[in-house]
This record gives sequence, C-alpha cells and structure tokens, in this order.
Amino acid sequence: MIICTSVKCALRHSGTRRRSFSSANPHKQTMATIVFYQKPGCVTNARQMLALKAAGHDVIAKDILKEPWAAEELRHFFGRTPIASWFNRAAPRIRSGEVNPDAIDAASALTLMLADPLLIRRPLIDVDGARCAGFDHEAVLSLLGRDAQGDLEGCSHEQQGTHCPQM
Repeated sequence: MIICTSVKCALRHSGTRRRSFSSANPHKQTMATIVFYQKPGCVTNARQMLALKAAGHDVIAKDILKEPWAAEELRHFFGRTPIASWFNRAAPRIRSGEVNPDAIDAASALTLMLADPLLIRRPLIDVDGARCAGFDHEAVLSLLGRDAQGDLEGCSHEQQGTHCPQM
C-alpha cells in the first residue's frame, strides 16, 4: 500500500480515480477527482473550481461551513504549514482583530475553526486522501498544468473593495 503525503503523489499512485485525458496524446495531464471544500457563493472558490474543471478534473464541491469537521480530520489539510497559514485572513473575526492567527497554538486554532468554519483557509482540497488548504500550493497548481496561480488565490471581494456576504 502506498501512503501519499501530497496531492502530486496521490495523482501518481491513484488507481481507480485517475485516467488519462486522451490516449491520443500521452503528454496530457492526468485527470483527478478532487473533493473541493468551498464556501458556497464565494466568487474566488467558483473561479478555482472552474479552472480545475477546465483542466479536465472532476470536482466534487462540498460546503466547508456545513461539513461536520473533527479536529484530527481538519488538521490533515494543513500538513506541516505554519499555523498562521491555516486561517482565512479575510474572515470577519480576523479582520476585526478578535482572532490573531500569528499568536495561537495548533489546538486552539483547531478549536476556533471547529466553532467558526469561516476561519478555515479555503479551499480545502482532497485528491485521493492527499490534502491541502489554499489554492497556492505547487501540487494544486500542477493540477492546472501551470506553475503560477495568477488571480485564483486572492479574495475577489477584497480586490474589489467589497465584502463577502456572511453566512
């Protein structure tokens, strides 16, 4: 049994959920089934899913706010990244200063996120058990067949000077 620790590894070793784009062109990227935890109505998450679908992947969208998270399960999406990077910096409680991602331990961060999923950095991505948080990881970008995320990571509302509707 192969245990994958990255999305890229999962793509290489996945058996049933992986297939070629086209047998006519063996250099085309491998198609994956991606579980994509999003905030419904988020314009940025919608653009990210469209980019993955345009690259030929199957995307299963799930509501990050309604998912019954357990701390251990959520923790797997963050890997070895710094605790501060686990947070959605556009979340109201962070912007107001109520929550400071730069001064918190892992257990406290997970407790806060379980109580308020808006604090979780989006999207959470799962490809055959390999998980990550955010769209700027090299493994996610490799799913798109390019090395730069362009305008797919930042919050669309912040770029436009507007606010995301709260759920």
